[in-house]
Amino acid sequence: MTKKYFKQTWDVFPFLILGLIGVAVFVIFPLLKGIYMSFFEYNVLFPKESIFVGLDNYIRAFHDQKFYLSLRNTLLYGVVTVPGQWVFGIFIAILINAKFIKNKVLFRTVYYVPVITSWVVVSFLFKYLFSDGKYGLINFIFYEKLHLLTHPVSWLQNEWTAMIVIWTLGIWKGIGWVMIIYLAALQSIPRHFYEAAAIDGAKARQVFQFITLPLLKPTTIFVIINLIIGSFNVFIQVLLITNGGPLGRTEVLLSYMYKQAFNFFDFGYASAISVTMGIMIFLVTWGQQKTIGKEKIEF
Repeated sequence: MTKKYFKQTWDVFPFLILGLIGVAVFVIFPLLKGIYMSFFEYNVLFPKESIFVGLDNYIRAFHDQKFYLSLRNTLLYGVVTVPGQWVFGIFIAILINAKFIKNKVLFRTVYYVPVITSWVVVSFLFKYLFSDGKYGLINFIFYEKLHLLTHPVSWLQNEWTAMIVIWTLGIWKGIGWVMIIYLAALQSIPRHFYEAAAIDGAKARQVFQFITLPLLKPTTIFVIINLIIGSFNVFIQVLLITNGGPLGRTEVLLSYMYKQAFNFFDFGYASAISVTMGIMIFLVTWGQQKTIGKEKIEF
């Protein structure tokens, strides 16, 4: 058995070698290097002159109010955007999958375009839409045309309105991905479940609650875990829309880490933040998989 195993491994090894080298160079080495740097006051120009500080960078993070503010904003982004993307995504998927909807390809394309559009492009688009003054498009519509605002809102000059802009962009851009995943799952559900429900006289709400949702449970677990992991990657929209402003109140973990590394050249502290963030993502993902990831639906 061992001999056969090694022979099979050797036969497929030439096909895996390039991928393994890529993973080693672009994933494993940067990961280990980042962990190593987090224990130093790291000098990126003269690495040999770096000073070993042990856990000082981690202790500094746990006493840094800006770190906690960035962590709060990152968690808030996840709390708002994950349910938002999930609810709108599954609703649109069910709507498009309905028999009475025509031009399904057109709707799928329209809702999926934001997913494949560059974060840079949509970030500048939202920055323009929510520009200050009465001639920013959103202010123009709600203040000048609909008169729903008593005065133009300075969306990006206030902590919470700026956060709303960032959250809105995150939800809008992620709906299409959730929709596509659920469309595939909906179309894979055996039709005999719905036929049996129709024979029993089940209503649409009952069909959705007792057939569709339970059978979509594995897909929901996959979607939720990926959305949670993705929420920790919020960065580009913050950097381009607010740049962490006003006064650093909209900083998230990645933008704070980026500025520590490339604005202040404090690579050791930035590495400690990245390692801390990686541990948090691992714990959240592990916890999700431990509690709900092992559940299976048998047909």
